[in-house]
Amino acid sequence: MAAALVFVVFAGSTDSLIPLCAVGVFLAFSPSQTGMVVHWRRVRTRHWRKSLAFNATGAVLSTLVLITAAITKFTSGAWVALMAIGLFLLLATRIRHHYQTVGAALRLHPAATETPGHTGTRAHVPTPVPAQHPVHPEAGRPDHDRGDGEEEEETPQAVHHLAVVALASLDLAGLRALAYAASLQQPTLALHISPSEEEAERFRDYWTIWGDHVPLHVVLSPYRAIVAPLIHYIEALHHQRPGLTITVILPEIVTQHLRHRLLHSKDAARLRRALRPLPKIVVTSIPFHVP
Repeated sequence: MAAALVFVVFAGSTDSLIPLCAVGVFLAFSPSQTGMVVHWRRVRTRHWRKSLAFNATGAVLSTLVLITAAITKFTSGAWVALMAIGLFLLLATRIRHHYQTVGAALRLHPAATETPGHTGTRAHVPTPVPAQHPVHPEAGRPDHDRGDGEEEEETPQAVHHLAVVALASLDLAGLRALAYAASLQQPTLALHISPSEEEAERFRDYWTIWGDHVPLHVVLSPYRAIVAPLIHYIEALHHQRPGLTITVILPEIVTQHLRHRLLHSKDAARLRRALRPLPKIVVTSIPFHVP
């Protein structure tokens, strides 16, 4: 669509499109060749000097062609590529700045390694197993409540809770969600979806440093899917113990500006839609406000 729009704007004139293409191509070549020069200086593998010389020559020649085309063909169409790339760089820089600001706001501090609240229900939390059934609840429920999960919860005494806190990372937003779950004084389980075994071990190490206040279960998702494995886990848990009222607690980043909301996930809404057909499933989000 963008190519068709450029073609229409320039009325199909190759005299204008060629400078536009040249500037865009050599603007991509110059930083890529420069990046390879930095790469060879860092790794210093066998014959790295020869590779560095080739890439350095390519970086110099590409930059010279870029500067020449940008100056001589600026009014002939090169200005469009320069303006578009400049706006793209500005947008990318602003997005990076926003993520850095959010990361700084979420970063843990020494006091955050303390327990977030009441955790006395640990002994009654379901025990996760790494088999195809994600978890085997042993919440000390009466035997008569192991039935078909009919929604007969007209009194508080009939409600038997399990809070599942979904954590992408162990940060201040995650600790706030854990603190909220602990304040309910009900059995609580932390769930982390990990893309690899290495990342899973890293998260377990962070969890141990934090204090391992809540039982943790890690689900591997090699294709980096988050919502689908989480839905599958909750569904399996519900089918194993249909009498449990499962509250899925999600940390949610809330930004001050509307334009920043597009940069953050909408997992809570997707989970609500997917889990709505199941009875006794509650999805709630704990907001964490950032600049």
